Amino acid sequence: MNYENDNGLVLEKELEKALLKIKSLKDENERLRKLLGMKYDSPKASLEDERICEKAANESSDLKNHRKDVPPVHSKSSPQEKISLFRDLFKGRDGVFALRWISKDGKSGYSPACKNDWKSGTCGKFEKITCSKCKNRDLIPLTDEIIYQHLKGEIVIGLYPLLTDETCYFLAIDFDKQEWIEDIKAFNQVCRDINIPSYTEISRSGNGAHIWFFFTEHIPAKIARELGFSLLSVAMDKRHQIGLDSYDRLFPNQDSMPKGGFGNLIALPLQKQARTIDRTVFIDENFKPIKDQWSYLAQAEKCL
Repeated sequence: MNYENDNGLVLEKELEKALLKIKSLKDENERLRKLLGMKYDSPKASLEDERICEKAANESSDLKNHRKDVPPVHSKSSPQEKISLFRDLFKGRDGVFALRWISKDGKSGYSPACKNDWKSGTCGKFEKITCSKCKNRDLIPLTDEIIYQHLKGEIVIGLYPLLTDETCYFLAIDFDKQEWIEDIKAFNQVCRDINIPSYTEISRSGNGAHIWFFFTEHIPAKIARELGFSLLSVAMDKRHQIGLDSYDRLFPNQDSMPKGGFGNLIALPLQKQARTIDRTVFIDENFKPIKDQWSYLAQAEKCL
């Protein structure tokens, strides 16, 4: 797909095509039906498209799924109810997650959580061996208990959104730098104009934000990223006088799994320590924190 068209109408058509591929616009339902036989170049995407289209034909009245199997959740709900909702939205790799660390000199970062991390005689870091090449690496799976520790503020974790079959359950777009607030306003206006549900979360630093799009089905990362780039293209066209200079990256940040890696990670929201200063929380159109984060997320609509 060409993302540098000068003609705004062409950009709109590209966006429409990407959205149709993942059946995300309710008012485009009839047009989607005419595209049920569409094939993608990628074999994985082609199979996924056939499966999505078949489901669309059977469930045309439920394009925006409200997760009927998930009970209402609010700020007073039990920890397990909150964890279930959290994992329903923020789905990624279950067999690995990233753990945030801070060194003695104040540097910070994320590394795949390992049972042998800094264990004397076992951890390769003592021998300057990278985690990916360490023969003793024993990855810790992402469990409800880990999510609970994150939400409680005991740890900070990151999720790897790219699954092993090169699909994903959500798309997130990262904005930072000087003009991030105005750029996000312009971007979210585009989403509202075409009826795409998007959810904005203030980053841990407070100097940027993530915009989240959730999917009921795991779809090819390539298609999810096409959606993101198409939305960005239309937003840039509408904000051409400045441009979306604050756009940083997409999550997932790859179409396919990098050899020997997990793809880029994204820090998960609602970490308690950050929440106390209104960071990693979801905000409204006026950039004010939502009062009940859990009730807000429980009503979140999915694009697919």
